[in-house]
Amino acid sequence: MKLLTCPMNGPRNISEFQYLGPVRLSPNPEAASDADWAGYLFGAPNDRDFQREFWRHTPSNYVFVAERHIGTGEVRRTYDPGEME
Repeated sequence: MKLLTCPMNGPRNISEFQYLGPVRLSPNPEAASDADWAGYLFGAPNDRDFQREFWRHTPSNYVFVAERHIGTGEVRRTYDPGEME
């Protein structure tokens, strides 16, 4: 059984979670060029390294951030989105 640690609910079976996608900062709407927006919308990074991702614990509807390695699936840490740098 694969476990994922929810910051609010502790370690839980991975089947209780929903992947919501990578954390990506959008360009400034007032200063971004068309090329900036095109890169943001269509140019997702493809690194085999750690990536910050949004996950949701479905029973509690709690959304949090997980730092997960794309190649191995190893989760380095999980935390509340309010703690993002």
